[in-house]
Amino acid sequence: MTQWPDNDVILYDGVCVFCSRWVQFVIARDRDKRFRFTPIQSAYGTQLARAFGIDPRDPDTNAVVHGGKAHLKSDAALTVLSNLPGWGWTRTLFAVPKPLRDMVYGLVARNRYRIFGKYESCFVPDAELRKRVLE
Repeated sequence: MTQWPDNDVILYDGVCVFCSRWVQFVIARDRDKRFRFTPIQSAYGTQLARAFGIDPRDPDTNAVVHGGKAHLKSDAALTVLSNLPGWGWTRTLFAVPKPLRDMVYGLVARNRYRIFGKYESCFVPDAELRKRVLE
């Protein structure tokens, strides 16, 4: 895991319909507004991706910085979920071997555009969400 100065930042593919819905899912449940977001297509998101070894032109994972460390693939998703109110039970899924979790994650990630679609440009948040987007 790579260190990063910002905390509770979710890096996502801003043109991916599935990824943008993931962000909306988190926003709807994050009552304390703990998490902030950055699309990989933004300058900040590209910098973050490169620091974590993610190709910004062909991202194969989202990421979350939590506790000062970067979490990728299934670890990222479970870290976010387990920190949302009412979703703490998802911590139990960390017991599933990481290679198996990441295999399932990778299958969805590789096929996300084909299955869910792709936006022409990054999803544009409303004014309230804009306060939580790092660009």
